[in-house]
Amino acid sequence: MTKVFSRRASGVLLHPTSLPGANGIGNLGLEAYRFVDFLQAAGQSLWQVLPLGPTGFGNSPYSGLSAFAGNPSLISPEKLYQEGLLRKDELPELSERLQDSVDFARSKGESDRFLRSAFRHFLETDRWRDDYKRFCGHHGTWLDEFALYMALKEAHHERAWTDWADEYARGDKGAISDFVSRFGEEIEFHKFVQYVFFHQWQALKAYANEKGIQIIGDLPIYVAMDSADTWGRRELFRLDQRGLPLEVGGVPPDYFNAKGQLWGNPIYDWESMARTGYRWWIERIRHTLSMVDLIRLDHFRGFEAYYAIPYEDETAEKGIWRKGPGAALFQALEQELGSLPLIVEDLGVITPEVVQLREQFAYPGIKVLQFAFDSNEDNDFIPYRYPNNCVVYTGTHDNDTTRGWFDQASSSDRAHALEYLNSDGQDVVWDFIRLALSSVADAAVFPMQDILSLDSGARFNFPGTTDGNWLWRFQWPMLPERLVVKLARLTKLYGR
Repeated sequence: MTKVFSRRASGVLLHPTSLPGANGIGNLGLEAYRFVDFLQAAGQSLWQVLPLGPTGFGNSPYSGLSAFAGNPSLISPEKLYQEGLLRKDELPELSERLQDSVDFARSKGESDRFLRSAFRHFLETDRWRDDYKRFCGHHGTWLDEFALYMALKEAHHERAWTDWADEYARGDKGAISDFVSRFGEEIEFHKFVQYVFFHQWQALKAYANEKGIQIIGDLPIYVAMDSADTWGRRELFRLDQRGLPLEVGGVPPDYFNAKGQLWGNPIYDWESMARTGYRWWIERIRHTLSMVDLIRLDHFRGFEAYYAIPYEDETAEKGIWRKGPGAALFQALEQELGSLPLIVEDLGVITPEVVQLREQFAYPGIKVLQFAFDSNEDNDFIPYRYPNNCVVYTGTHDNDTTRGWFDQASSSDRAHALEYLNSDGQDVVWDFIRLALSSVADAAVFPMQDILSLDSGARFNFPGTTDGNWLWRFQWPMLPERLVVKLARLTKLYGR
């Protein structure tokens, strides 16, 4: 059983959509490479991103249109221009007003426009044809289905597949064959878009690895109801004859949310998956590991037991716990793929059975410093309780920024934190960063917002809401050289 971290490490959490630029959204172009250079200069060895798939309603990276595809909005038009796939007059207009936050609607429209221009140029030359054919052959198990799904979705004015014409929603072979014959070029366009995304992503990953930076990817446990996976692999989900879920995922009521969280994702048919030897999961993990160096596995507790809510319910109050695949899934994965570099998100309702499953495979769990300073004397998030085999975060994408947390914490929690940190509160966010770096945890990760000591205005996500999330963007003037030097010095001081 190979240890996930062979040495002490640290890094930064920043999703590519938050990268600087004047395009309305961060992308895989020059600024991404500059960010890698910053990580190296600051002594970091990890870059954590959120799921990289194409997003649907609400723009959440955790509710993507595919478990395998990449997000077209992350494609750099400048890179396409450098490769001769765009003319200069086909590049999107840049504007300083587009720098402060992500404009999802604009970026999706712009991406579609310049990618269709690039596709026309691609069809005019044989330069990339052999490489493109190899890509399509290598990824055919998911790419053909995804491209067809996207073309059908466009033909139905972007509606969810459950609202398509019945013959297409059911996947009627005759209707699908006729559609393919009529819209073959549109299907080919979506394959081309994925070819471009993976070409740019793999180039960026190679650059990061050359600079000593490993990329931590993020794998949601569930897929969206409106996704190529649910439409094309219905046998893997608990759906009725109409294709609607029998139950959906979420979490039960707790102190923070009296009605629980209703995620709405379809529940897997784990018995059906077991009969295939968990083949879909094996291919999903294999594919993700071709894109990243380590994987943060979201909602790990759902693999031991998951909370299932009746589809018709409007809250999560009446769900029930059902047993998940447990060790059988991870045994199948490791038998096929070897020891897995997983970081398991083990937050929430954690039972002894979940701990046992994590420890059986020696996967590092997650600790969040913002959870450490309540009145609970048995709090497992306080650093003196950490095992080596874990990753400590000052906060995650689901938390407030550390500055925001501190400003809004109770007076007793603030006092507890300041006493533990031996801090006067003048630079409390960096006191948290220092505490994470100095801990015995194998790895420490901080959101970019914390490095910049930003308040709640820079929060990335409010769990359980659909509006106003995933918008924050970073700009280089926010990062003075003294902070780069400070992070590098502290990282070296604590042996990371």
